[in-house]
Amino acid sequence: MVSKELTPAHRMAAIGILQRDDPALRTPARLFDLPREAAEARQIIDRIRRSMDLVARAHVFAKGVGLAAPQIGLDRAAAVIRPAEPGASEIVLLNPRVVDQSRRRDVQYEGCMSFFDVRGRVDRPLSVEVEHRRLDGGLVITRFTGGLARHAGHEIDHLEGRFYTDRMPAGDEVIPLSQYRGSGRPWG
Repeated sequence: MVSKELTPAHRMAAIGILQRDDPALRTPARLFDLPREAAEARQIIDRIRRSMDLVARAHVFAKGVGLAAPQIGLDRAAAVIRPAEPGASEIVLLNPRVVDQSRRRDVQYEGCMSFFDVRGRVDRPLSVEVEHRRLDGGLVITRFTGGLARHAGHEIDHLEGRFYTDRMPAGDEVIPLSQYRGSGRPWG
């Protein structure tokens, strides 16, 4: 019997993370009607959290981790972000949309659990203001900066049917994970 080591992308797929070729990832997520659909939103948030727990057992995320509902086959506008900073609170985004962003930007490598074997350079704003909903339907606007702005933008992209590769500079190509030198380090 020949033992074949699974790639990181295969491990993510085995956990239940949809992979890049799944058309569901290119379909914009449906918004919640809150508070009417609060119970469904709660269930979806719980499913995302359980998937994130499985992912955390498979890989260490020094930059924090986020997961959007479409990545686990749920076509609803929900995402969860777990920041890397010790003691930082988990962020739940329901029906999020970017309403403002800084003109200051930077380019950093990003990865994605839906195609985890590569990394790509992505130009994103250094801060974003995100409008989102609470379960009771209340509207919240949260300002994210630095790595959290990048995480929020990445997860909102998923909810809109986009990948980070759609935002890479023209002519840039993804690189294999084996060539990426940022693993295990916080955002630069």
